[in-house]
Amino acid sequence: MPITITMPALSPTMTEGTLANWQMKEGDTVSSGDVLAEIETDKATMEVEAVDEGTLAKILIEGGTENVAVNTPIAILLEEGEDESALDDFDAGSAPAPEKEASDEPEKEEAPKKKAGEDKSEPATDEAAPEVKGSSGPAPVSKKGERIFSSPLARRIAANEGLDLKAIKGTGPHGRIVKADVEKAIASGTAKADKEAPKAAASAPASQPQATTPPPEGNYEEIPLSSMRKTIARRLSEAKQTIPHFYLTIECELENLLAMRKELNGRSDEYKISVNDFVIRASALALKKLPSANAIWGGDKILQYKDFDISVAVAIDGGLITPVVRHADQKGLAGISNEMKELAGKAKAGKLMPEEYQGGCFSISNLGMYGIKEFSAVINPPQSAILAVGAGELRPVVKDGALAMATMMSVTLSCDHRVIDGAMGAELLKYFKGYIEEPLTMML
Repeated sequence: MPITITMPALSPTMTEGTLANWQMKEGDTVSSGDVLAEIETDKATMEVEAVDEGTLAKILIEGGTENVAVNTPIAILLEEGEDESALDDFDAGSAPAPEKEASDEPEKEEAPKKKAGEDKSEPATDEAAPEVKGSSGPAPVSKKGERIFSSPLARRIAANEGLDLKAIKGTGPHGRIVKADVEKAIASGTAKADKEAPKAAASAPASQPQATTPPPEGNYEEIPLSSMRKTIARRLSEAKQTIPHFYLTIECELENLLAMRKELNGRSDEYKISVNDFVIRASALALKKLPSANAIWGGDKILQYKDFDISVAVAIDGGLITPVVRHADQKGLAGISNEMKELAGKAKAGKLMPEEYQGGCFSISNLGMYGIKEFSAVINPPQSAILAVGAGELRPVVKDGALAMATMMSVTLSCDHRVIDGAMGAELLKYFKGYIEEPLTMML
């Protein structure tokens, strides 16, 4: 029997993605482990490997297609010994799902089971999964409690056309409604849904938000939003609307740190420690000293984490991503430096795995290399703090009652006041400043 290849869920919160390109073409022989296609999520580009062996008989979704819902059939694989005649009357949407929709035994009246990727519960990762219009969803249930078995493609077409699946007779296995049944109903003009159905469909959120105001007149180019840019827009709008931000700024002297950095980098060519590496370690150690700040808001509780993981913003084409340095309090400067180079390289190549950018309670955003003196960053939900790091520059300071020059760096801590209040934020910055200005203490 032909095998349906579906759009995979590459992270716990993924609901849709872009099928960037196919690495194989129709007619190619497929072995287990072969790379079939590349999928773009809002965070990275990942390769999809074949699980089964056979021949790639038909590609259902072309490369470059955006907003492909998880579990949507994207291709059909013929098993060894099968020819193209096996595709006759084969419904790609009726392939066995992770949880079976039909059996030869009578169906009991019960709540419909959820397919993989359709769990609507709150995700435990660092981003909320958006609802996707056109998602196939679980099998519909009639008013009498009887489940209506239909393929995801049939449900999607019926929803778009405003058809009532209860009025369509299925011709697929076990009476399952397939694409051909829906198309027949469309052609005959039957199975129109009641007036409430179009209202429900109209109230569904659009997959691409429309502009709230008309564009100004003039010569301009319309640039489509990437999946990453859509997610950034949604999440940061959510952050500013729902998280009570407040900001604390402190200045740190870098003379001792720069001297230590120069000495350490001169000892070996195996690493190249940056000021940002010191900032990462100092942040982790400050959180370790004040563990109550290593927490996130949990609605009716505060979740205090035991591991001191630091997210670091990395600019990439189309936006930014925050790979995580795990257990940064337990790693030396050289280890942090080498790990950040590897993570940044993978981020810019779009090859980060979900476990490499999800999690953490605390982020660092460093714009010092662009000459930015000071700025305030937006908290990345569900985290509770982000440290905005400015450039180190010579400034006049007062030492021992006399005017002097010193290399200073301004940092601004954006805090979620529900988790980190003013006194706690100030204490956290005090510990951070101590480590930065006396970097030898980071070695203890």
